[in-house]
Amino acid sequence: MKSFAVPAQILYEDDAIQYLKDLKSKGTFIVTDKIMSKLGVIDPVTNILKENDVSYEIFTEVEPEPTMEVVTHGFKKFLDYGADTIIAIGGGSVIDASKAMIYFLDVLRQKSVDSNYEKPFFIAIPTTSGTGSEVTSYAVITDASTHTKIPLKSDSMYADVALLDWNFTKSVPPRVTADTALDVLTHALEAYVSLGASEYIDVLAKEAISTIFDYTEKAYKNGMDKKARMKIHNASCMAGIAFENSGLGINHSLAHALGATFKITHGRSNAVLLPYVVEYNSSLFDENDCYDFKTAKRYTEISRLLGLPHTDFKEGVVMFVKALKALLQSVGIPIRIKDLGIDENLFNSALESMCSRAMQDICTGGNPRIVDEKGLKDILIKAYYGK
Repeated sequence: MKSFAVPAQILYEDDAIQYLKDLKSKGTFIVTDKIMSKLGVIDPVTNILKENDVSYEIFTEVEPEPTMEVVTHGFKKFLDYGADTIIAIGGGSVIDASKAMIYFLDVLRQKSVDSNYEKPFFIAIPTTSGTGSEVTSYAVITDASTHTKIPLKSDSMYADVALLDWNFTKSVPPRVTADTALDVLTHALEAYVSLGASEYIDVLAKEAISTIFDYTEKAYKNGMDKKARMKIHNASCMAGIAFENSGLGINHSLAHALGATFKITHGRSNAVLLPYVVEYNSSLFDENDCYDFKTAKRYTEISRLLGLPHTDFKEGVVMFVKALKALLQSVGIPIRIKDLGIDENLFNSALESMCSRAMQDICTGGNPRIVDEKGLKDILIKAYYGK
């Protein structure tokens, strides 16, 4: 039996935050970061709360890759303030930190028999178009002492409302626009070919894929392009719903390892690996020429969706790989790991550990092709040299 869930109410496009005018809250805890606060990005939200006499407190301590210490501090601040609503305003790190606070509040409730705790009403307002965190039940926090990632998953972390207001994304710089859009593409593509794919996922994934190909370069060149921003923001949410219900694959597993080892942003790590993971998963380029018919067919369906000319599965995959590389280059993303400025000797010395970490990554289980460390190593080497 398969299932498909979209727990959050999604409000999108122009002035979605006007929803807050009807917010009934005894106290709201706003989670963001110092930059969002300093630049006034959160002002449209606080202005509405003031107009409606909703009291609030702002927590600005979230940083990229939020730590357990930050989450714990935010958790205590929330309890001290006594809010009944959490509003997360920021990128994936801010939303993940908010979700982690809710996770630990739920743990507290379960441990305290006499607790009057109720799950706070949770509103997520993403300021980047990439993670899809506003519609997933996952969060990742970091143990600062060991530099390890701690994945959390719980239905309690689903947002009640996701507000996709493009106005929060128009100041995102071109490089971040490119990286996050390619993260969307990776989410959608991996969901589409994953072991957990279904008809419901296909619809969202294909729409997200075609949107990224149509609008990423436009948003990259002109951040004030309203249509492009709205389209990509919606695509990010669609891809998030898709992979939440299907799982991901080795593109994410390898990107997690590569990014953590060499401090490369998640979206860029995903992007540079994409063409080589597609080749590997299709099996069309193996020496024995014994390919995975199902996965190659799925990639070819994407070629057809994008209007790429082809006469068979292999040509369909080849054309899709070329299209991926062209998209990366159009928004300033290298098509080789080497061009990310990673030293060859350092890369080679880290290969074994990266592959070992990727094999243990939770995303690997959803990959359509069974993998081993040798296969992952081959992908990384090809991606490094652009072979």
